[in-house]
Amino acid sequence: MLFDAIAGTFSHDLAIDLGTANTLVYVRGKGLICSEPSVVAVTADPNGRGDKVLAVGHEAKEMLGRTPAGIRAVRPIKDGVIADFEITEAMLRYFIQRAHNRRTLVKPRIIICVPFGITEVEKRAVKESAESAGAREVYLIEEPMAAAIGAGLDVTAATGNMVVDIGGGTTDVAVISLSGIVTSRSIRTGGDKMDEAIINYVKRKYNMLIGERTAEHIKMTIGTASPTAKTETMEIKGRDLVAGIPKVVVATSDEVREALVEPVSQIVETVLLALERTPPELAADIVDRGIMLVGGGSMLRGLDVVLRQETKLPILRSEDPFTAVVHGAGRALENLDLLKRVALQ
Repeated sequence: MLFDAIAGTFSHDLAIDLGTANTLVYVRGKGLICSEPSVVAVTADPNGRGDKVLAVGHEAKEMLGRTPAGIRAVRPIKDGVIADFEITEAMLRYFIQRAHNRRTLVKPRIIICVPFGITEVEKRAVKESAESAGAREVYLIEEPMAAAIGAGLDVTAATGNMVVDIGGGTTDVAVISLSGIVTSRSIRTGGDKMDEAIINYVKRKYNMLIGERTAEHIKMTIGTASPTAKTETMEIKGRDLVAGIPKVVVATSDEVREALVEPVSQIVETVLLALERTPPELAADIVDRGIMLVGGGSMLRGLDVVLRQETKLPILRSEDPFTAVVHGAGRALENLDLLKRVALQ
């Protein structure tokens, strides 16, 4: 206990958005210090002591789909929850040490953002991973709540705010009032499912196999959710499934929109279901205030247009959708009264 207290005085409090696709770290008093892919490259230890971590973040992501037999590039967070406990712990330890300039004897207080509606078992797994990685205290905050705070909404007021947080693994839709979530819906559809839809479409239409990173690049370059006036094109490189040799095709933004119909419609349907379950007084607030989009997946072009058409409500996008969640957790870290009101028990 004494060691924890001493180590705690030399530690920086952290807020971590532990996402399926990316992990962002906010340091109290300093702001956002790093944003890296949630990917860890590991190799088997020759002495049989489990896996040895080779790289984390950008360096590990470069290895996805390119590793030799002895190395694995792993994404330890699946659909917003921990799929590989040990590798998540190693990843958290890397980010904690990075925030402290590689110092090892540190015991920070940490806030971790988790998807809405995670189970008690999943909560315990997140807390235990953070504690094993060196945290002194661990607080959990739901991503929609953190996103609302990060987008500048007043979550403590007696007015309804609707937030749609589209991450890599999940889409969380929540109506927030008086520091709590009144109604919500969560589905395991996000940026990853969009990438998967593009991979499947290219496989069906062109008999060509592409990797996750290529699919993500296509989505970010020419991806759109609604028809646009100008059709964009892009060269795609992959492996011909018939001949087995490398192949190049030219895809259009219209084709990518067609590929993304299913994940986009699932997100729209989730928003509509959440609106149906919203109490009338709060629904009236949402008509005036609109729906706030946050998360990396919300940056898909035309998604706001589709949602506006389907809901007939104003759609707003936060200033920086990608970092809204971690900035919200960071604000809670700076304001402990707010943290106590919004943290999960």
